[in-house]
Formats: sequence, structure tokens, C-alpha cells
Amino acid sequence: MAENQLKFKKKFGQNFLIDENILKNIIAGALISEKTGVIEIGPGIGFLTNHLLRKAQHVLAYEIDPDFVEILNKEFRHNKNLTIRNIDCLQADINADIKKYLKDCDEVIVVANIPYNITTPLIFNLLENVPQICRYVLLMQKEVAERICSGHSTKEYNSLSIAIQYRTVTKKLFNVPRQVFIPRPNVDSAVISLIVKENQDKPDNETHFFSLVRNSFRHRRKTLVNNLYISYNLTKEVGEEILRNLGFNPLIRSENMTVFDFIRLSNALFAKDIS
Repeated sequence: MAENQLKFKKKFGQNFLIDENILKNIIAGALISEKTGVIEIGPGIGFLTNHLLRKAQHVLAYEIDPDFVEILNKEFRHNKNLTIRNIDCLQADINADIKKYLKDCDEVIVVANIPYNITTPLIFNLLENVPQICRYVLLMQKEVAERICSGHSTKEYNSLSIAIQYRTVTKKLFNVPRQVFIPRPNVDSAVISLIVKENQDKPDNETHFFSLVRNSFRHRRKTLVNNLYISYNLTKEVGEEILRNLGFNPLIRSENMTVFDFIRLSNALFAKDIS
């Protein structure tokens, strides 16, 4: 950074992981083979990229900062198995890029130190719109990681947990202290694994399902039937009857419902045209 007279840009969420042991642990958790195509989001000046290139068949990196792209192009100018795209990954046509740059790979995965400010929209965008990706190993804010990976009936479990666990098998791999970043963030981090489900239970209507999940956690301290009353104008009597018919305690809270429980509830409400 000093050599190129560059400063960190807070708007891009630039925090570089510089601990070699943690970088190696991320690579180990990613299970990369010589036929793996890796997508990296926000490579910065290439700490993680350098490790990825030693393992993967090809690395497709998205870097929004043109100053860092210049450094990456210079540092990795001899690496033919690296493609650097100077574009916001949320605006990129990743499907087209996979077809162009990773077409010969047996699998496509994402390994990245995600900028904190785009964690949730980025994950949802990739899960919903890029079906070729089969696995994710992501470094993110510890609090968000614990929400994503938490089980039902825990204080961390919420609509984000359900939405991501609906599509993937989630696992927290290890924590990462804030001291191993430059510049040092104000929070600790964690690395998680998301494995996309090949065969998953699906609701009759996904739009209804995701809407129900969001609405069910709108007022966390209230019971599920109270959230249904507020969101769908259901009387408590009708809401309790629907829950009883599904075998649920009418006083159940949203955090005690599994992903499959919400699928069943969504199907029941959708069948009654309650949306």
C-alpha cells in the first residue's frame, strides 16, 4: 500500500486478512482440487488470492477498486489461471463470467473475505441467481456468521438463518480475531461453510415462504400467532387453529420453528389464500 501510495477506502469495506495460518486454514476448509474454479470477492491486494492460485484450476476475482486491480495485475502478471474483473460483484453477470472463464472446471465455489457492508445481499444474490456455485467458504462478521449457522431455539436464530439454511447446509468453521486484519475492524470475524443442497424440501410458493419467514420475526418477542395476526390480519383463534392442525403448540415462538416447519406453515397458509 505504501509503495503504491494508496489508502484504504472505508466505503468498500477494505480490511485485509494478513495472518498466514488463518489463510491456510481457509484454503483447507474450502476443499479445493486442481479442477476447482474459484470465485473470489474483493481480493484487495491478493493475500488470499495468492493461496487460491496454488490450489485451484482457475480463480475469477471481482475487485471494485481500480487501484487494487492495478496492483493485482502487476503482482500476478505471470499467473495465467487468474482473471480479474474490475466491477462491483453485485452488478456483474457472474453466470456469463463462469461460462467464459470457468467452463473447464469440474466445480465452481466461492472463497472470499466478504466486505461486511455487502454480506447479506451478496449471499442472497449468489444463492438465488448463480446455480453453478456448489459451495461457499466465507469470512464475515462473527455476529452474522453465528446467525447464519445457528440452530432453531437459539437466540441467534432468525429470518436470515432460515433463508440461508433453506438452500444450504451451514457450518461455522472457526473464529478470526480482529487483530489479524489491516486496518483492524471494530468486530471479530468467523469463517463459515455453505454447501448448496442438491435435494431440498420446497414450499408450494417460495415468494410466500420467504415473506412468511420475514413476517414471523418482525416482532421477535411476540408469539408466532401474534406475528401472524399482525402481518396477515388473522384472528388469533384462526391462527391457533392452523398451528394446532399442523401439530404445533399455539403458543410457539418463531425461533422454535425449523426450516421444514416454516415450509409446512407456508403451504397451509398459501392453500387458504392467506398472504
